[in-house]
Amino acid sequence: MNKSLLNLPPLDAIRGFVAVARRMSITLAANDLCLTQSAVSRQIQGLEEHLGTPLLIRKHRAIALTDAGEQLLQLASPWLDRLIEYSESLRKSAQLHSVTITASISVTGLWILPRLGTFQEAHPHIDVRVSANNRVLDLKKEDIDLAIRYARAQDVPANAIRLFTEKIIPVANKKVAARAFKNPKALLNEVLLELDERALPWLRWSDWLTATGLPHAKPKAYLHLNQYDQVIHAAIEGHGVALGRVALVQPMLKDGRLVALGDSSLGNSDYAYWLMEGSSSPRAEVQVFRNWIIAEAGLNEHQLEPGNLT
Repeated sequence: MNKSLLNLPPLDAIRGFVAVARRMSITLAANDLCLTQSAVSRQIQGLEEHLGTPLLIRKHRAIALTDAGEQLLQLASPWLDRLIEYSESLRKSAQLHSVTITASISVTGLWILPRLGTFQEAHPHIDVRVSANNRVLDLKKEDIDLAIRYARAQDVPANAIRLFTEKIIPVANKKVAARAFKNPKALLNEVLLELDERALPWLRWSDWLTATGLPHAKPKAYLHLNQYDQVIHAAIEGHGVALGRVALVQPMLKDGRLVALGDSSLGNSDYAYWLMEGSSSPRAEVQVFRNWIIAEAGLNEHQLEPGNLT
């Protein structure tokens, strides 16, 4: 068995020696270490006995280092500094709290979760808690750090950060799109996937059909769903045509799971997606997650520019 580790001098004695050598005073070193002078003196004496050589030259009201003491200081002092830095970095990592973000069920399922893996790979020591809720939660009362909200500019606080705009375009899988997007009236031969939320602009097929000059048109059928992510998954499965919120379905347009109706001047909303913070002085890990969201939103906004929708 390798017993070399057993031959090392005690760490406390090394620390005591370095403190004395840096200060050139047992009294000051004792104060730094919150020890008595006699305790520090015993550490130095024990270290000298362990190494078999004197490390200090004790003078009247002063001390000096021997050659062996000088060599030990040059070796041990930077090593202790590195150990201190490493120890502090571990403590800081351990002190990181989780980051909590809330968003609607659709934004959570279609925008946050597909991207979250990249954040976790880059920041494995930051825990993220996602609260998917269609209710507008009180961030301070619920102890939530961040929220993504869907609203008009006049309805959000001044410090809200605009992430990306809203654009609505009919979407379907390739097979359905080949039939449905031949001309405006071709939509009427398909099942239209309808979100049972009457308050959201442009997410009602009646609005879209009216804007395209078919106010009284009756499609083949409607399939009503109460969550937007269900509407999109139904479209992917070929159950009908959905009104796609481009900011949320962009990955599916990119990988071909969905096809959008050709570029249209319709579907531009005055709503947008906004990032809100629960505290004016966010913790370090919240700032990291916030900056990541903003960066991801910047990429998303670029993809929403004309010519980048397919």
